[in-house]
Amino acid sequence: MCPHCRAFITTSDRVCPYCNESVGPRAADRERSPGGLFGGFVPHARFVTVLILLINFGMYIATTLFSLSSGNRDAVMNPDVNTLFFFGAQNPRAIFGLHQWWRLVTAGFLHGGILHILMNSWVLFDLGAEVEEVYGQHRLITIYFLSTVCGFLASAAWGTSLSVGASAGLFGLIGAMIALGTRYKSGIAGAIRGMYIRWAVYGIVLGFLPGLRMDNAAHIGGVAAGFAVGYAAGVPSLSTGMQERAWRVAAYLSIALTAFCFLQMLLWFSRITR
Repeated sequence: MCPHCRAFITTSDRVCPYCNESVGPRAADRERSPGGLFGGFVPHARFVTVLILLINFGMYIATTLFSLSSGNRDAVMNPDVNTLFFFGAQNPRAIFGLHQWWRLVTAGFLHGGILHILMNSWVLFDLGAEVEEVYGQHRLITIYFLSTVCGFLASAAWGTSLSVGASAGLFGLIGAMIALGTRYKSGIAGAIRGMYIRWAVYGIVLGFLPGLRMDNAAHIGGVAAGFAVGYAAGVPSLSTGMQERAWRVAAYLSIALTAFCFLQMLLWFSRITR
């Protein structure tokens, strides 16, 4: 992608065919420079992605320890259902009956087993970096937050008894990449759109296979929300200063609401475990 006009170009281009700016030397400089936090240990292109991964693994450790204390010897591989419920899993009765809307957020940071979190983390590490590089950190945060909420809202409305996982947010990122290829017309954009449409279709089809416990409602809700937000967002350099400030505010609001939801979970958790 051209660092000047954000148009899609190939790695062999030395001059952007759209804005006629030189791109080769800058690309080489970026490859030589660590360009990341902590001496390059956490690259800027994955900063938010790595933070989400750290929260996910922190929550998995917490649920594992609590599940072990409850007598579940298999907690490392599979935390028990009660533990996941206590820590904020999506549950229709709790959401619609008890109005625990915070579960629409907290459920996205929980996982039902070691394979579950490892698979989601593998996808998030690569996909999150792609979205973060194209859309920027503020848009990524907003897309991921709204996709998680909309995904688990669809899941609760569908009637799933209990659901957890980062896949609602992940499908939201896929939807955002589809939106990118839809909004900006070029050969490379079309290829990106086609690739991520296949990702979405494969993921949803897998959810219908017998024996696989996948929450297709959350996936469909997430990809729809991600597409809508991604299409409205556009890429940073093509937006005005006012638009950038608006997305920054949206990101900060998403972070604040996420923190509020975790606080509500902790308050409820402390009451029921006294």
